[in-house]
Amino acid sequence: MTSDISAGARAKRQAAPHMIQMLTPEGERVSSGEYDVFAAELDTQDLFGFYRDMVLVRRVDAEGNALQRQGQLGLWAPLLGQEAAQIGLGRALRKQDFVFPTYREHGVAWTRGIDPTELLGIFRGQTHGGWDPQANRFHTYTIVIGSQVLHAAGYGMGIQLDGDVGTGDIDRDAIAVACFGDGASSQGDVSEGLTFAGAFNAPVLFYCQNNQWAISEPTSTQTPTPLYQRGKGFGIPGIRVDGNDVLATYAVARASADSIRAGNGPLLIESFTYRMGAHTTADDPSKYRSAAETEAWAAKDPILRLRRYLENQGVTADEFAAIDAEADQMAARIRAACVEMTPPAPEDMWTHVYNEPHALVDEERDAYLAYLDSFADVEEHA
Repeated sequence: MTSDISAGARAKRQAAPHMIQMLTPEGERVSSGEYDVFAAELDTQDLFGFYRDMVLVRRVDAEGNALQRQGQLGLWAPLLGQEAAQIGLGRALRKQDFVFPTYREHGVAWTRGIDPTELLGIFRGQTHGGWDPQANRFHTYTIVIGSQVLHAAGYGMGIQLDGDVGTGDIDRDAIAVACFGDGASSQGDVSEGLTFAGAFNAPVLFYCQNNQWAISEPTSTQTPTPLYQRGKGFGIPGIRVDGNDVLATYAVARASADSIRAGNGPLLIESFTYRMGAHTTADDPSKYRSAAETEAWAAKDPILRLRRYLENQGVTADEFAAIDAEADQMAARIRAACVEMTPPAPEDMWTHVYNEPHALVDEERDAYLAYLDSFADVEEHA
């Protein structure tokens, strides 16, 4: 009797929640109620721009995988399947918003103006961070799972203290965006970030890409509750959107960001998508998930569904072919740039530790450079 009740309770908790969708996997346009107004602002050329973004980002991802397999990168975190979840978010933001990514936000990086070669440089070990976060309002990649959520919460609190939210000035009001995955949602840092943002009504958009697998653990093992409901206990409303639908992702992210900028407090979006590839190139997903599952999600491909819609809107085969040609040219450029990268000078490791000179840092730098110089003496006397 007890077992039956428990099973029934679990089934009720795991019942599929409402999910915002605007494009079906077949590429058909469906209504999403209150979010339709944001989709109405986009014309066919805007959506074709989203298509271009996704195709080029997928090609960057393919090159990253290939370069790692050829020994040119130490590691690569694949994006395959999550293009719509990231492009939709990125294109919904304003230039003054600040994004705090994980290590898989290649699509969001693209929308913030980060050149793909800078991503490759990180995984090749040629830089000590990647880029200037302030230049594009896009923080460097975060490897420590979930820590970027705390950073985003703190930054959002800073925005609020500076008075840069709820003013009505479209060039001033800003938000912080915390990108994280379903696995990271189980980390204490994420809960702490939600705690602070909720308590201080900070302008933070918590953006969870639920790609169904936290490395080798499915979401169903991590939690019996839909992830978009995680914010309730912190006073943060949540919503689930079809993360393979770039139009819906854009509309929901746009509506949420506008609400947060207006001073209405933090929100949480669960972008329901799927990681088609491995967690990283060090992972073998065939060890923990079935081919049938992957094939079922392949039918929901974000690029294919948008292409079907655009074809019905009159976009020609030649226009699609032009994007493919552009992807080929970009791939050749970033591949050559990756292979030709030169390592930074050893002393650069200490250059940006502090804003001003620091005695201990200077001492460590000098000791390390002296250590390197000692090898020159060995070679000279060899």
